[in-house]
Amino acid sequence: MSTDRPLLQLRDWRVAFGGVPVVNGLNVDIRAGEKWAIVGESGSGKTVSALSILRLLPDAQVSGSAMLNGRELSTLSEREMRGVRGDDVAMIFQEPMTALNPLYAVGEQIAEVLRLKKGMDPAQAHAAAVALLASTGIAEAERRAGAFPHQLSGGQRQRAMIAMALASAPRLLLADEPTTALDVSLRQQVLELLVDVQREHGMALVIITHDLPLVRRFADHVLVMERGHVVEQGRVADVFGSPQHPYTQQLLASRPERDAELDGPAPSGPPVLQSEGLGVSYPVPRPGWRGWFGRGSVAAVRDVSLTVGPGRTLGVMGESGSGKTTLALAMLGLLPHTGVLRLGGTDWAATQRSGAERALRQRVQVVFQDPFSSLSPRMTVEQIVGEGLRVHRPELSAEQRRTEVLRALCDVGLAESPSLAEPLLGRYPHAFSGGQRQRLAIARALIVRPELLVLDEPTSALDVTVQKQVLSLLQRLQIERGLAYVLITHDVAVIRAMAHEVVVMKDAQVVEQGPVDRVLQSPTHPYTRKLVESAHE
Repeated sequence: MSTDRPLLQLRDWRVAFGGVPVVNGLNVDIRAGEKWAIVGESGSGKTVSALSILRLLPDAQVSGSAMLNGRELSTLSEREMRGVRGDDVAMIFQEPMTALNPLYAVGEQIAEVLRLKKGMDPAQAHAAAVALLASTGIAEAERRAGAFPHQLSGGQRQRAMIAMALASAPRLLLADEPTTALDVSLRQQVLELLVDVQREHGMALVIITHDLPLVRRFADHVLVMERGHVVEQGRVADVFGSPQHPYTQQLLASRPERDAELDGPAPSGPPVLQSEGLGVSYPVPRPGWRGWFGRGSVAAVRDVSLTVGPGRTLGVMGESGSGKTTLALAMLGLLPHTGVLRLGGTDWAATQRSGAERALRQRVQVVFQDPFSSLSPRMTVEQIVGEGLRVHRPELSAEQRRTEVLRALCDVGLAESPSLAEPLLGRYPHAFSGGQRQRLAIARALIVRPELLVLDEPTSALDVTVQKQVLSLLQRLQIERGLAYVLITHDVAVIRAMAHEVVVMKDAQVVEQGPVDRVLQSPTHPYTRKLVESAHE
């Protein structure tokens, strides 16, 4: 479904900041109806290339030619570019929490686009916004339209961003990691939605991603970038089937691998974590006049029973909004719960009632999905990593804390020796790459010597090569220290590489659980089969 005339034609497209080039001579022809993917590691120039086309980088020095349907974008005024953005070219940004306005409900934000671009009245725009949300797979779209961004899960926020981008039916859609926060089944659903919209409107799609299986299934053409240069491009079947450049070969070889030592005998000892009939509910307003007399509740986790042994990993899979992260927050003692939750034989609720929970909190730590948002930008590495010691080991002197911080940085592979780690202590998170920031987050968690780490999508925001490194680090630490992990992820390949037991969640409850080999090779529940089949290339 393509025409001879390119919809977008880039010739010698270059982008620099302060005279430092970040995109060097990009040449590509994208036709209506084509599906392109741009792949490469962080810093390769993928996102900068897309943002510069829409002139969304005010400090960038841009040169070359960008022809959109016969119009030279680089010569248009800012007023003319505002007409191009949305109507002709729309973009789905990588991090919806920063792209969505926190002061307005998501339905209002989508409706605003429809009013401005399509001239709809408020009632029409609201109805169309709800329909767009429903088309992206959001359950209870009418209710979710009235929710603010912070009230939605990561996957739901990303789908709201997709609905907003599709509102004006653009001819070219630039999608920057549009499925990073989605589980495999919803990832497939969203991609099918984008393909349906493409067929209906004849638009072109350009996806920026580090998900190579997604590229293989979805795209027609691929462009591989390394350090601002295009090292390889062509049809996906040709590039992936017979990669010519060493960098492309490296990307395709960067898949999660399981350390054989993980399958050795389990360390002896009592369970690190146990739950029996665990439940978590959130209060919600009641509709109509009933809301005057009290609030209702919605169950986010129902009747979950599980056990995590020392040196073992429990993988938790499920779609966005299934209750995975709520379950993790309950394990961390951050949400009130019903049922029984024991950490090392000690009941969480009992310690919270008695005020003796600080000692228990030292035994369980967390590594979040996005290290950039979980690390304070105003604190140095020494302050970030050493913060837990100030709380849990106040008897240590400043010099002793520094020694522990240096040792932790070496343990996570940020330096080979304490002397080489010392220059890192005064740096701030923005000075590190995504993989290095995640290593900092792991060091911060490990420094208090916990028994259990809760890993909430620890690699979903990382490039494939960095993901492989971080997973290898976590496997090594588990083997050396006998750590227990609760790994929350929608990536079946990560579960296969890391987990010993698997719990599959859907609609707030466990639908299947058991050993990783049995669950992934012979799933019994239809939903589990769907997840596993969706993950196959």
